[in-house]
Amino acid sequence: MHAVLKNPMRGIALKVSSVVVFLAMQTFIKLAGSDIPPGQVTFCRSFFALFPIIAYLAYIGQLRAAFYTANPVGHLKRGTIGILSMAFGFYGLLHLPLPEAIALGYALPLVAVIFAAVFLGETVRIYRWSAVLVGMVGVAIVSWPKLTLFRDGGMEAEQAVGALCVLFSAVLGGMAMIQVRRLVEEEKTATIVLYFSLTASVFSLASLPFGWLVLPWLSALYLIAAGFCGGVAQILLTESYRHADVSTIAPFEYTSILLGGIVAYFVFGDVPSVTMLIGTLIVVSAGIFIIYRERQLGIEQREARKATMPPA
Repeated sequence: MHAVLKNPMRGIALKVSSVVVFLAMQTFIKLAGSDIPPGQVTFCRSFFALFPIIAYLAYIGQLRAAFYTANPVGHLKRGTIGILSMAFGFYGLLHLPLPEAIALGYALPLVAVIFAAVFLGETVRIYRWSAVLVGMVGVAIVSWPKLTLFRDGGMEAEQAVGALCVLFSAVLGGMAMIQVRRLVEEEKTATIVLYFSLTASVFSLASLPFGWLVLPWLSALYLIAAGFCGGVAQILLTESYRHADVSTIAPFEYTSILLGGIVAYFVFGDVPSVTMLIGTLIVVSAGIFIIYRERQLGIEQREARKATMPPA
């Protein structure tokens, strides 16, 4: 394979495309119906994602190499944590308005900073800790109105449980991200992507005895489409990182809240509350600041390495 030249505009375009396709995936899952077991949703999301992923890997000539792994236990850990994160996230998605599910999901990069400090020993200075604290305040503002619905019972209590599930999904997602960062030290990206979909498909299939539903054809079609979109979005996201630095394209993840709000209004009739908008603005601002600090630290580290290199 030839080295790919950096092309930031192409990287940004691919990143935004991945956001759009991931949003399509979430929309299809919500359209499928809120009574579908999360394990069944997770299986469809993982299994049908394999088709575009395998086709893509075959197209770029990496399919055979992608199956080789030197760390099957690491993939097993990543798959176990990832599938639990997906299942909790999908439950929240099915029981919350789309914009709120997306906004609460933004807690993941905040959690990732904490876990990187605790489990990877990364140095996190006052600026990023402050951004995490501010971001968590924003998460609390978004989630608190939902959590107070526990006392009301019925559909309102389901939304409260959904909010907790999305937050727990973010915590598990942060743990999965730490495991991925360990895997990338010795494994190819194609291998990580392929084995996650494989392990998630197998593990989620184990939930079959716990009450899968016989779905109407339209709901089944929505879930198949969701899985296919998930695979395509993962490919687009992976490709975006080949053309631009993470710090360049990461802020465009937050276009999902604008696009999600538009889809939620026209497809589901959801209107975001003022509280939700304020909390989301705080979380997004904190997330972008963390990305900015990561970029600045990366520049400082590269300059430091240049300064310590011996003259040629």
